[in-house]
Amino acid sequence: MTYDYILLDTGSSVPLYQQLYLAVKNAIEAGHLAKGEKLPSIRKLAGDLKLSCTTVEAAYQQLCVEGYLTARPQRGYFVLSAPKSEALPLRPAAIRRPEQAQKIRYNFGSDCVDTSYIDLKIWQRHIREVLNRQEIIASYGDHQGEWELREALSAYSYGARGVIASPEQIVIGAGTQPLLSILCGLLRGADERIALEEPGFLQAEQIFSDCGLQVLRLPADDSGIRMDALRESGVKQVFVSPSNRIQTGTGIPVSRRYELLDWARETGGILVEDDYNGELRYNARPIPAMQGMDRAQTVVYIGSFSKLLLPSVRIGYMVLPERLLELYQTRVARYNQTASKTEQLALSRYIREGQLERQLRRLRKRYAAKSSALIQALKNAFGSHTEILLQETPLCVNLRLHTSLPGSTLCEIAARNGVRVMPEKGVSSGVVLGFAGIPLNDIEPAVQRLKEAWGDVVSRNH
Repeated sequence: MTYDYILLDTGSSVPLYQQLYLAVKNAIEAGHLAKGEKLPSIRKLAGDLKLSCTTVEAAYQQLCVEGYLTARPQRGYFVLSAPKSEALPLRPAAIRRPEQAQKIRYNFGSDCVDTSYIDLKIWQRHIREVLNRQEIIASYGDHQGEWELREALSAYSYGARGVIASPEQIVIGAGTQPLLSILCGLLRGADERIALEEPGFLQAEQIFSDCGLQVLRLPADDSGIRMDALRESGVKQVFVSPSNRIQTGTGIPVSRRYELLDWARETGGILVEDDYNGELRYNARPIPAMQGMDRAQTVVYIGSFSKLLLPSVRIGYMVLPERLLELYQTRVARYNQTASKTEQLALSRYIREGQLERQLRRLRKRYAAKSSALIQALKNAFGSHTEILLQETPLCVNLRLHTSLPGSTLCEIAARNGVRVMPEKGVSSGVVLGFAGIPLNDIEPAVQRLKEAWGDVVSRNH
């Protein structure tokens, strides 16, 4: 048998067994070795190539593990498969980072925060303290979330949001979407549908859809989801954001909250309360969570910390009512914990030492100043050519320009001029400016850049 497909370089840094493995593998993939063809024995190939038997055996074993060869007792090694080379997937060419992304000078995105407002040294100290506890970090941790954090959240959520929850009711996860995935598994069976207020919430809807729940978008009035539409739908599960309605930037009034709670109690329904940044309201006192008003155990509460700490710290928590908690506890051992155990324990210390409450007080002042500066800059720049809507807890401003250009086009123009903004869903010429990440001193020059970029198209289309 000839070995013209085997070329070995004894001076290479690549081990000989790996060179031999690659040579045989490539020959099989190229079709030079046919399916069922017998290869030389380990001893013969080693002698012919002047290699050790160990080297040949190592190459053959790897080829067997990957399914290229099969070893038949007392008979030898045979080619198991011979795929055509053109059928193999090609490695994709390297994709350059878009030039536009590299030129952004002012970022009004909603996926970042201004780190100058966060005492990173304190957070780093807590992380180091946990990492020094080797007996703690050497295990996976609690499926439901670390008990220390659940105890801390039980006290914190009551003080900050009026949430009534024992540590046993709290489930930890890496943000809202992983928690919603668990929740969908608990909800399915009672009703395969879930309702949201128009215009909906894409991140939640995607999870519901992935988990097999049909999403219904119900019409709303000035107070939130219309109760007549909710009752007529016959749905038994509703996703709500009582602290901040996407369409208006306002909260759901107490009267409508009680109507929703009465509906859930009377129908046996479930209300999923998304309290994203609920404690960050700064123009007035934060509106207490609806969960604290619930006496019939009908509300699932979901909170997170992405804008209180860092977006990269992916920790959220869910409070389950008793009827869902009982079902969850029968399954909890089969759910892997998605949030870092190290970060969970660090956050528990951060909360217990009062640092999260101090951080919250600082952020309320800073975000009040930022929102005021942004709104004033927009009024000065665009005057009567725009409508401005503050979304307080999402930390953004909806800017609705009087132009025929769609929001996506306005965003592209802004990006070409070094400013990142986002299109507003459901509004033809609306854009969203998040102010959590942009430094206060950058707000006015950023808006001036937008005025220069959009000035002609806004005035021309007005």
